[in-house]
Amino acid sequence: MGTHESAGGGPTRSTRRTFLTASAAATAATVAAPLAGTPAAADTVAPPGPGHPVRPQPPDRDLTALLHEIDRDRIEATVRRLAAFGTRHTLSSQDDPVRGIGAARDWIHAQLTGYAAASGGRMTVELQSYIQQPASRIPTPTTITNVVATLRGDTAPDRVYVITGHYDSRATDVMDAVSDAPGADDDASGVAVVLELARVLATRRTEATIVLAAVAGEEQGLYGSAYLAGQLKAAGVDVQGMFSNDIVGSSTADDGTRDPRSVRLFAEGVPTAETPAEASVRQSVGGENDSPSRQLARFVSDVADNGATGMRVRVIYRRDRYLRGSDHISFLREGWPAGRFTEPNEDFAHQHQDVRVADGVQYGDLPEFCDFDYITRVARVNGATLWSLAQAPGTPKGVTVVTTNLTNDTTLRWQRGTEPDLAGYEVVWRETTAPEWQKVLPVGDVTEVTIDLSKDNVFFGVRAVDSSGHRSPVAFPKPGS
Repeated sequence: MGTHESAGGGPTRSTRRTFLTASAAATAATVAAPLAGTPAAADTVAPPGPGHPVRPQPPDRDLTALLHEIDRDRIEATVRRLAAFGTRHTLSSQDDPVRGIGAARDWIHAQLTGYAAASGGRMTVELQSYIQQPASRIPTPTTITNVVATLRGDTAPDRVYVITGHYDSRATDVMDAVSDAPGADDDASGVAVVLELARVLATRRTEATIVLAAVAGEEQGLYGSAYLAGQLKAAGVDVQGMFSNDIVGSSTADDGTRDPRSVRLFAEGVPTAETPAEASVRQSVGGENDSPSRQLARFVSDVADNGATGMRVRVIYRRDRYLRGSDHISFLREGWPAGRFTEPNEDFAHQHQDVRVADGVQYGDLPEFCDFDYITRVARVNGATLWSLAQAPGTPKGVTVVTTNLTNDTTLRWQRGTEPDLAGYEVVWRETTAPEWQKVLPVGDVTEVTIDLSKDNVFFGVRAVDSSGHRSPVAFPKPGS
């Protein structure tokens, strides 16, 4: 049974008896107090059993200030400037100073370098380049360059969160590197989100590290993001969450209807990198809806679906749309939790189209079809997510549900985190048919707890809480001893 050191130096542990007999007030006192100003959200329908209904995590004062600094005019200027490079096709000119992907690359690098200058050395910017040999949609050896800004965390720098937008663009013919391909929505909008968050985050101190990247080669086959993910993997980086912002520029559908207050977040169920052994466990105990990416998506809804962002996060239980794929897939392939933000409805006349007028209809991915207020709100969703992740403890590791004996209760174990402001843990649970966590039990600064509720009947998870009340994403337990 796991132990921890009490304030007096002696080991303490949480058992079924102590857990069930402790008063709610005493138990809550061992975990961080709620964030100041927590609204009294209406209780959702929750099943009977231990704990209280799960409530969203409201933005704290620092996050509210950050969200207020996100500048709509800067976002619009970024989209228009990127579109003005004519084309940003991966195979276009790398050395023309005014047109092509090379000019766009240099401009993005200059912007990020300027933002980093205000960081006191905590943000660094690099041009991450490699030569892609001939492959699908790459006919000749081609230099692919990601522009990467890294904001190093203060107390948990080895824990990393990544956000990307892709700065390459395309016309109707994916191999056409000459025609105009302004790529305003796809994906200058995503790059604008990345750049604006780099600007507002550069002057702030975070606990964990944040990587903000404009990647290339997406339209040709996710080449830039695959290289970025591969480099992080080779360096042994602990990526605990990644988000691609791809086509986040418009709230208007092809039939003219508008949905300016919601953003889709695609999150896979069965992990892309799942091994046969992991699949066997999942098939035996469930968990198809409890992948790390689904837990990450639930976290986004918890911290970014609120009045401070002005947005509703619509989680889609799918890796991506039909016939499409974005840069989060590169990170899923490495085994990391990742998701894709994209607009609620798409107008395909303004994606992957030559700029032209046909039958009175304007085609092409032009800035005039973007909604800059909408992109600003998407940036706030990303800002709330990244800040909340980087300031909270990391996702608990080594979480297991004990399955060595047939019992009608549930014992959970995990490894204690190393964050200096870690205050304790919470156990969450829900009915197996419920999409969201329904009940939460504060259990204190322990590494084991037994709960009077059958593991056969519900799903459990564990999340960490710090002294300010920031909560980590949930970790879904694996069966163990």
